[in-house]
Amino acid sequence: MNLLPTATSTDVEDRQPRVAVLPVGSFEQHGRYLPLITDTAIACIIGQEVADAYPVHLLPPITMSCSHEHAAFPGTVSISAKTLFAVIDDIRASLARSGISKLVIINGHGGNYVLSNIVQEANVDGPAVSLFPLSADWDRARDNASLDSDRHADMHAGEIETSILLHAAPELVRDGNANADHDGGPRPFLLVQGMRAYTTSGVIGFPSFATAGKGKAVLASLTGSFADHLEALGTND
Repeated sequence: MNLLPTATSTDVEDRQPRVAVLPVGSFEQHGRYLPLITDTAIACIIGQEVADAYPVHLLPPITMSCSHEHAAFPGTVSISAKTLFAVIDDIRASLARSGISKLVIINGHGGNYVLSNIVQEANVDGPAVSLFPLSADWDRARDNASLDSDRHADMHAGEIETSILLHAAPELVRDGNANADHDGGPRPFLLVQGMRAYTTSGVIGFPSFATAGKGKAVLASLTGSFADHLEALGTND
């Protein structure tokens, strides 16, 4: 699996895309069977699927973000919300100078709450930035792929993430997902107490349900849902 786009400057000039797509991942624990780059890999996989289906400019990923709730697990690295905001703001400004005024942020990590604020502020003067996938996009994908778990129970390193990687990057999935299921229950103080308060393994979800077929169906659903975001930005013609 190649996480980086390989387009040349000439490719972009010829295509003249109106929308850029920016994958945002994380570098955080995902149990013993998925790598620290899981969220980045998934954001890039979704980005590539979207770029294959729509005339967008796929950017390389932001690989570290706001994973502070995972800090108790070895290997996790975070940056501050203000840093993530500033980096994306700079990227937007650079894109605008090159003639691309619309951006879709593909978020692979649920803890990147600041991305919603970026979208909120960017669109004051009209649609310019969208955040994808939204909760509704994920829920539709779960339904379309006939996943056994729901979004709350399958929060982290579970059925949906493992399925996507089994389909698109099986080399990243190590042995162990078949017996790693963990129900974290209600998690009202996750951001106060961190993931360790709800899981010792780092897993909250049901990776034993994962299959490559489900991952393929999830990605197909998300690719279809992306059209709604282009329409919202006014660039679906």
